Amino acid sequence: MGLGFSPSSRYIQARLYRLFCAPDTVGRVTDHPPPQAPPSPDELAATLRTAISALVRAARPSDRLAPIPATVLDLLDRRGPMTTAELAASRGVRHQTMAATVKELTEAGLVTAGPDPADARKKALALTPAGAEAIAADRGDRVGLLAQAIGESLTGDERHVLARALPLIDRVAGTIARGAPPGDRGTITGAW
Repeated sequence: MGLGFSPSSRYIQARLYRLFCAPDTVGRVTDHPPPQAPPSPDELAATLRTAISALVRAARPSDRLAPIPATVLDLLDRRGPMTTAELAASRGVRHQTMAATVKELTEAGLVTAGPDPADARKKALALTPAGAEAIAADRGDRVGLLAQAIGESLTGDERHVLARALPLIDRVAGTIARGAPPGDRGTITGAW
């Protein structure tokens, strides 16, 4: 079954392909740079932002969890137990806002609160087995959707190009995260 890519997503795919590779005289993708000047950082940033936004929007219908609860579960899964204050600071939101999300997750049985080993006055939040299962299933759905889209829409050569671009995207994300204000932005991709 096809994924039904929209004309705008095909445009973005073609634009990214042109930015990351150059066909040789017989149409195969090669490692040599294009003969023209490289795109400006502004042009690449605009195209990359558009492509990532389109990718996130396209994958959203497959999400089992709403974005904010998924982010909290992802943080607890990747970093281990955290206080509500630490969660709020890591996402750049008010403590009260995070407390409401934590309450929902606790009532749903996805998060549990226990004593903080570093400070007995605080409560450390951790995933329950149901919370770990929920975030794993949510990630699995998105990975499956991406794998299907990659398999249906990219040639082998294009998959090589995408694989070569991923470390570059990670490096850009790392640069952004290092410049983040206190309260780490975490990964650009959130629960992905």
